[in-house]
Amino acid sequence: MGKRRPLLRAGIELANAANGVRPFGRDGYPTIPAFFAGWPTTEMAPLYMAGSMAGAVWRWLRGDYNTRNGRISLLLKAITWALLYLIHRRNVASEPYFESPLRETLGDDYEAVAAQSQPRWRPRLSRVVPNDLLRRRYVEKSDIVRYGPHRGADLADIWRRRDLPRDGKAPVLLQVPGGAWSIGMRRPQAYPLMSRMAERGWVCVSIDYRVSPRHTWPAHIVDVKRALAWIKENIAEYGGDPDFVAITGGSAGGHLCALAALTPDDPQYQPGFEDADTSVAAAVPIYGRYDWFTTKGPGRWEFVHILLQRFVVKKRLKDHLQIYRDASPITRVRPDAPPFFILHGADDSLIPVPEAREFVAAMRDVSKETVVYSEIPHAQHAFDFFGSPRGYYTAHAVEKFLSWVHAQRNEK
Repeated sequence: MGKRRPLLRAGIELANAANGVRPFGRDGYPTIPAFFAGWPTTEMAPLYMAGSMAGAVWRWLRGDYNTRNGRISLLLKAITWALLYLIHRRNVASEPYFESPLRETLGDDYEAVAAQSQPRWRPRLSRVVPNDLLRRRYVEKSDIVRYGPHRGADLADIWRRRDLPRDGKAPVLLQVPGGAWSIGMRRPQAYPLMSRMAERGWVCVSIDYRVSPRHTWPAHIVDVKRALAWIKENIAEYGGDPDFVAITGGSAGGHLCALAALTPDDPQYQPGFEDADTSVAAAVPIYGRYDWFTTKGPGRWEFVHILLQRFVVKKRLKDHLQIYRDASPITRVRPDAPPFFILHGADDSLIPVPEAREFVAAMRDVSKETVVYSEIPHAQHAFDFFGSPRGYYTAHAVEKFLSWVHAQRNEK
């Protein structure tokens, strides 16, 4: 068995790289391991390659490749390295898929328009890796606040430059974390985006919210609405402008972001604060869920009948269809929706890309405002999490879009 271990390890590495090139799981339960194995591989391929090569050198010196099985395992590793290089080149080459939709939808001069909204500061970082030291650069202890009454849930980090004036009236971005409506941790999600926005003079608010199964829908969206109400009332104390609040989020956070943007001031989701202003100036949902009631299609049955019925909504779709429809952004599209920038990965295992396409089509059919859609080839779910090229491109594109919206608002 010991002689076969190098061959087994090489086979596992090759399978992981192949899954990164094209996910093995496209439907049902296999999508979960396909995502968790392929996600870091597709965004951090150079690190995987470096580790694999270092291990190969060590085993070469140890003599592991002197046998027939050893030589086969080395060949498998060489194929793995080629696949990892392909994955990395795809990642690096994906920038046009972020930028071109902005130019096509907003116009060739969109960057010049967006620049009118940017302050005098220049970013100190181009690419970042999520870590607590990065967060501490922008979040002081006094910037950790409680926005609602639920202990352990309604907490927020306020990201801001330390030299931002308290009366700066900086535009504000609310970041809603993902996690299948059951995790919802504000740390360390969207660090590349928030660090870039903060460097550009924005104030970013990253929240926790009540999650399932301990809490039941619609507690999640109620907390997002409560955070918006808190921002409108209090963000001026931190240098933010309560008259310009945008919202973003990924995965479950993308769903909550889109739903919040499409249900401003909706008393159904604002119990006890029905009169609060929860409108937003723009929305950027990333690889989000937009349909909670369709059960046909890749992964749809498991999503609705297992996750939603048993853990989140805790009510049968058949008996409570309206709850599921009300929670679906695709049924809430409206002519007066704010500008939207929707991003999705073409190789998303957890939320297949057709769901994003359908939502974009529905938005463009109804909304009178701008709807930009970026579909990123070969990108897995959560492609913006790490400080990878796609993470950087996402932060850059979102900042340009929101700055464009802000500049357009200032012109009116």
